[in-house]
Parts: sequence; structure tokens; C-alpha cells
Amino acid sequence: MDNPGLQDAGAANYNATNEPYTARDGKWKDSYDPETNAVSQMDLVEDGDENKERGNWSNKADYILSCIGYAVGLGNVWRFPYLAFENGGGAFLIPYIIMLVFAGLPIFLLETSLGQFASQGPIRVWRCLPIFQGIGYTQVIASALVGIYYNCIIAYTLFYLFSSFTSDLPWRTCENTWNTADCVDTNSLANWTGNLSDRVSPSEEYWDRYMLSRSSGIGEPVTVKWQLALCLLLAWIVVYFSLIKGIKSSGKVVYFTATFPYVVLLILLIRGVTLDGALEGIKFFIVPKWSQILNAKVWKDAAAQIFFSLSAAWGGLLTLASYNKFKNNTIHDALIVALTNCATSVFAGFVIFSILGHMALKLNVTVPEVAKSGFGLAFVAYPEALTLLPISPLWAIIFFLMLFTLGLDSQFTIVETVATAICDGWPALLRQKKWLVMLSIAVCCYLLAMPCLTHAGIYHVQLIDSYAGTYPLIIVAIMECIGISYLYGLRRFCKDIAMMAGYQPNYYWQANWAFITPALLTFVLIFSFVFHEDVSYGDYEYPLWAVTLGNLILVFCAIWIPGVAIFWLIVTPGSFMERLRKVTTPTDTWGPHLARHRDERYAHMANPSSGIGAKYTPNDGTKL
Repeated sequence: MDNPGLQDAGAANYNATNEPYTARDGKWKDSYDPETNAVSQMDLVEDGDENKERGNWSNKADYILSCIGYAVGLGNVWRFPYLAFENGGGAFLIPYIIMLVFAGLPIFLLETSLGQFASQGPIRVWRCLPIFQGIGYTQVIASALVGIYYNCIIAYTLFYLFSSFTSDLPWRTCENTWNTADCVDTNSLANWTGNLSDRVSPSEEYWDRYMLSRSSGIGEPVTVKWQLALCLLLAWIVVYFSLIKGIKSSGKVVYFTATFPYVVLLILLIRGVTLDGALEGIKFFIVPKWSQILNAKVWKDAAAQIFFSLSAAWGGLLTLASYNKFKNNTIHDALIVALTNCATSVFAGFVIFSILGHMALKLNVTVPEVAKSGFGLAFVAYPEALTLLPISPLWAIIFFLMLFTLGLDSQFTIVETVATAICDGWPALLRQKKWLVMLSIAVCCYLLAMPCLTHAGIYHVQLIDSYAGTYPLIIVAIMECIGISYLYGLRRFCKDIAMMAGYQPNYYWQANWAFITPALLTFVLIFSFVFHEDVSYGDYEYPLWAVTLGNLILVFCAIWIPGVAIFWLIVTPGSFMERLRKVTTPTDTWGPHLARHRDERYAHMANPSSGIGAKYTPNDGTKL
């Protein structure tokens, strides 16, 4: 490192043995402990944890399935198909794939490589560039905020799942206590003389008037809906016990939760394509409208969809990769997960639009009139379409169980990201009590989610979703590319990856990190700001105080990036230029976690296991 005075003679002598640092030869290796100035013997077990202190995935499949489960979420099913339909059908795949190649994949590989190289979570991994440590705080805070409301959506799926265990789905007819005179079910539609646009379906009233019991605005004094509170409690119990042993338990749960949705999608596709009208629905999904490609909004939507679909910049990918064994090829992993994610989105489009095509035929309307996105697709349009199928309760159970498992995988990583950041901050105190950290997170998030369970709850969910998980994450991704490419050093980063994968990333990756990806994401950010619209839910426009609250959420997430940078510039000793140099160079604790993986560039690295308040430095004694 830059400060020879901090290099320990014991570390230097140990690393001067020229013994190769490899985790593949099955031999024991010595590990230097700077705290005791001694060399201790470690056993290396081929199929055991390489990192005894922190733990590793039990096998490669656990990691890959966890990444796929994290990336493939509800948005693949309820957002992508509608975006494709709205933005040119099959033509949308061209900008979508281009944005995958030049925006999604590079960020995915950058984050997984950083996490795996240092075996650290989203905050401590920025020992490589202390001035950018605020990125980690932004990622953790954004993940925590999303974790609060995301489990509420999972609770919605549980509510519908339990309601499906009946001989007659409750949203099939208008003969329920919550229905109004405006409700018109499919059986009565033939005799209805009103305007079709004025029709209110029973599934819409079930969602609005029964499950949500939605109030007329976000500011109304309302009470918690106890049924949703119980569903959310069950959702958090499932999440907690799935994560009680960290990746050791969640890595096994994902064998079901990450694969089951594909089984359900295949079953629904087989059923869907055999229905009358299915081909017409699929045509609306895939027939290209080439004129749309010239629309800048289409490219912006493609970039935003691939970016958020891959769950890039949230810190989750970095967290999952931090539990990998060091000699793992992150380049191959990025390709596998990204391509699987995109293929799933397209596959889900066929599933959704085959059923919607049948629904349009039954209702004697066009496909665009029944096509919706987000909550409208998952909890209104598709449930109504399911009532038109024979044995509809069975199909409803399968569909909502699929949504439940899709949501769980993403929630697992969201919670793990927050827990890992906390445990990495105080490893000696908390790493052996991770179950307690998980329990604390679950209890706090459950209590903080109470406003989302009231009659105005959906307004709160929409508000947090619109502000916490948009602009701050795009800013994070741009800063990651700039920081690694121009401050940490692109050549150095490629050498780090070569230590793990055996070869350096080619010029495609390097050009993207340095130029193309930050330029594309900057375009998305500027376009989003210029054409920004205040949050709304359906026809409801949020009051000024609620919009202001949303903007404060955005600022609270993003302020850590400049805030932490300014903090370190202030507390680091020396002249301004000396301070600037110190906080833009790696600390003495940056590098591979285990001594046997360090090459000559990291031969004199200090103990990387120190917590937030421990004694590692940015070359000057400042705690970081």
C-alpha cells in the first residue's frame, strides 16, 4: 500500500514465502493474523467454508439460484409484458437487448466482482474507495425502505392465495356485500347496455373495496386492516425462518422458491395457448411496431426495465457475491443470471397475453382494453381472467403461489443485504448472533409497515416505491462506474477479477464501465427528470405534502453519497490535496479477505476483519 509505515513485518515475512495463494490445491495454508503478529494454521476443506469467519455458499447452485431468484421478481411478470406491448411489441426487444448488453450486464459484473473480491457487504466493500462509501449507505437504506413495503405486496398475494381455497372465487360475481351497483360480471356483460369503459369488474371491486378497503386519499385517518396484518406477519415469519442461518438456510429454500415459478409459468402457458383467443393476445405482445423504435421513451423504458429487473445497484448482488469462494468466475455467473432473467421476462409475456387474449374474446373487447400493468395486472386483470377458466380456484391457487414465491426470493436478498451490512460493521459482536439481527430487522420492518396496512395503505406503498427505488439507484450505478473506472483504476480492477476468474475482462466490459454504461444511465436519469410526473395511483393525485414527503425519501436515500464523502474529507488529517488523495485511494485493509488469495499487490494488507469502529486506516490513522 501507499504507507510503508503501516506494513507489518510479520505480514511481509509471511507473504515473502512465495507460496502460491490458491484455494484449489486442498492443502492447509497459513493465515497471518496482524492482531497477534502470528501465523496460524488453517485447514482447507474442498467442500467446506473457505472463509471460516464469514461463511460461504454451500455450493455454486445455491448462489446462482439466489441470484436468479433475486433478479427474477414480480416485475418480470407484471411489468415487462405490458411495457413490451405498450412500446412496440416485438420491436421493444431490440432496445431491451441492447440495454441489457450495454447497461445491465456491466453493472451486474461490476457489483458481483467487487463483493466477491473483498468478501464484504455493500458498505465495507468501499474500503477500495473511501470517498464513495456513501454509495453503500444509500444501497442499504434504499433496500431497507423497499423491504418494508415489498413484504406488504407479498402479504397481498397471501391474502389472495387464502381466498382462492374455495369452490367459487369471491371475485367472480357481483353478488357480494362489497359490490356496488356499478359492478358488472362476465355473465351479465352480454345484457349490459352501458359504455364498456364505465364497467367496473368484480375483481376490481374485490381488490379496491374488500382487500384494500381503499380510502379516498392518503391523508384520511384510517385503521389497520387486521387480515392484511396477519398476512404480513406470516410473510415475515417465512422470511425470518428462511434466513435464520443466513445463506446456509436461504440457499436451500431457493431450490424451491426460485424454480417453482418456472413450473407454474410452463403450466399456465400450456393452458393459455390452448384457449380460444390466445393467439390474438400473443400477437399484441410480439408483433413489432417498428416506428416505436425511434421514440426516446421506448429506449428509456428499456434501460430502466433491464436495470431494475436485474436488481442492479441495490447492494443485493454485491451481498450475495460476497459469500462466494474467491476462485469463482463472476463473468460466467453474470451471463447466466442476466440471460435467464431476460428469457423469463419474455416467457412470462407469452403466459400473460395468451390468457388476456382469451379474456378479451370472452368479453368481446380488444386486448388493449384488458391489458394492464403492476397491481392492475396481478390483482385485477389476471384474477378476472382466471375466473373464465374451468376449475378456476385451482388456477388461482397456482398463480398466487407463484407470485408469493417470486416475491420471497427478492425479499430474502433485500433483508440479507441489510443484515450483512450490520454484521460486517460489528463482526465480533454480531456475526455469531445473526439470527438476532434478522429478528430485529423483521420486527422493525413489520412495525414500520403498519401505515401500508391501513385503508390508505396502497397509497403509502406506491409512494415509497416511486421514490425510494428509482433515482437514487441510477445515481449509485453511475457513481460505481465512474469511481471504479477513473479513481480506483480500470486496469487495477481487471487485475483483481483475473485473480478470481483466471483472466481479465475483455475490452467489451472495460469500454462499458468507462464510457457506455454511465452515458446510457445518465441519459435515463436526465430523461426521467425532464419528463418527471408526480406520483399518482390510478386517477388519484397525491397532495403536495405527500409529494414533498416522497421527495424527502429520495433525498434521504441519496444524500449519503455526498454526505459521507464530505465527512471523510473533513475528518481526514492533512492539507486538502493530501486528504483528497487519501480518501480516493484504497485503505490498508482493502483486498482479498484471506491471506492465501493475496498476490504481491496485497502482500502487506492489514486485518480486513475490523468493524466500523476498528483500527484500519486510509493510510493516516483515520477510522473508517
